[in-house]
Amino acid sequence: MEMYRGKASFKGVAIGRIAEMKKASTVVRRTHIEDPDAEIERYHRAKEQAQSEILALKEKAEKEVGEAQAEIFEVHAMFLDDFDDSVENIIREQGVNAEYAVAATGDNTAAMLAAMEDNPYMQARQTDVKDVADRVIRDMSGGDGDANRFSEQVILVADDLAPSETVQLDKSMVLAFVTREGSTNSHTAILARTMNIPALCQTPVPKDADGRMGIVDGAKGVIYVDPDEETLAKYRRMEEEEAEKARLLKELKGKETVTKSGRKIRLYANIGGIGDLNFVRDNDAAGIGLFRSEFLYLQSKDYPTEEEQFKAYRTVVEMMAGKEVVVRTLDIGADKQIDYFHLDKEENPALGYRAIRICLTREDIFRTQLRALYRASAYGNLDIMFPMITSVWEVERAKQIASEVRAELTAQSVPFKEVPLGIMVETPAAVMIADELAELVDFFSIGTNDLTQYTLAIDRQNQKLDRFFNPHHPAVLREIQMTIEAGHRHNTWVGICGELGADPELTETFVKMGIDELSMSPGSILPVRKIIREMD
Repeated sequence: MEMYRGKASFKGVAIGRIAEMKKASTVVRRTHIEDPDAEIERYHRAKEQAQSEILALKEKAEKEVGEAQAEIFEVHAMFLDDFDDSVENIIREQGVNAEYAVAATGDNTAAMLAAMEDNPYMQARQTDVKDVADRVIRDMSGGDGDANRFSEQVILVADDLAPSETVQLDKSMVLAFVTREGSTNSHTAILARTMNIPALCQTPVPKDADGRMGIVDGAKGVIYVDPDEETLAKYRRMEEEEAEKARLLKELKGKETVTKSGRKIRLYANIGGIGDLNFVRDNDAAGIGLFRSEFLYLQSKDYPTEEEQFKAYRTVVEMMAGKEVVVRTLDIGADKQIDYFHLDKEENPALGYRAIRICLTREDIFRTQLRALYRASAYGNLDIMFPMITSVWEVERAKQIASEVRAELTAQSVPFKEVPLGIMVETPAAVMIADELAELVDFFSIGTNDLTQYTLAIDRQNQKLDRFFNPHHPAVLREIQMTIEAGHRHNTWVGICGELGADPELTETFVKMGIDELSMSPGSILPVRKIIREMD
């Protein structure tokens, strides 16, 4: 038995045959050409074919994993457009064939992205660039991509997986993804979370593992190749236990989240985009308690327009069919950096220029988002939530801007609804003035991740401090209790949308504190419902 350790992208257990992803091999040779114009024309014909293929993949992805995940193919199309100047220059200046010029352009662009260490999202896009270059080269050479069809469910292993490759797979035949490269920001990792299957990246699985038996343990971040009988039996028992738990939990779908004494709690889901909606509905969430709108910005090469944002928000509220959708306004800075915002490097970004502080000092960005949100409100049940609040004046100014946006829309005869406004309570300052803040808003949502960080003065991104980072700290729990009590004194409902909302050790504690709503990853909803329904 061999064991290989990697980085876990998504938890779970998978047992099955290992299948190495087959790549279409296209050998690129540098050759001299006599007619650069004819070669450039040949490149553009292949580029047009590649664009058609990318459009077809985007449409397929929209049907299978949602519009948000399919947007990666818009990035592919943009990369392809960016190839023109470089490819044409290499052909003319060096007198070489188009295949070589495309390969060189792809390699150069990938190297540039790989050097962007301060932007993990763009760094992970180097695989996309190589995929685009390979597609154009294949179209010029008359090659064909490998379909990778399997006769049984497999653990799919690859150096890395491009979005176009994952979209073309028959996903019903994939038990787990394991890549030797990649990152937790890669498309493969995102897809695995959407599909709810285990995934590992940066895992040194040998090529000769192809066809052998394997076990993926997404919790431990390991893959076993040719497991012995004892290990195989152990994991088969785990697999059966997990399947039985899942079956029993599914019986809770459609049932109320209510204690034996009749106390009802709303269980909502946290999402990052449209692609998560199927999982939200599959786990019977009563609504969405946190739509992280910053992912619309993180996935874009430039500021998303009002129309782009409106389309995303409208899709979510329409698909939730009248259920409440709480959208958090832009929350970047700290650990979420975006190049085109041109934010200065800060010594302590967690305490710096982020979230509502950016929105209130760059009002054009804020107003664009608010216009899109209010327009989308006409199509469903939408709430707006402001992050990182520390003072009364921030809420008053945010509400004033929102009022001005509503006035603009009214003057333009654009339909919208009156939208509940709330805030994230994620700083000790907000806890201490919760009574004053509650008079200004319709709801509180407690962000326990940052609240713990700021209360304990511990950087939650620093792995060296893991043993000191204690979200169960009495001070944090007291702050949660104080916030709930302050909110209820002013008829303001209070929820939790941080990681603690899904912590089964604290579910009963939160219910006894008087919490109105808990928002969590969709997969945690039914287990938490089970706990609440068994409470007195």
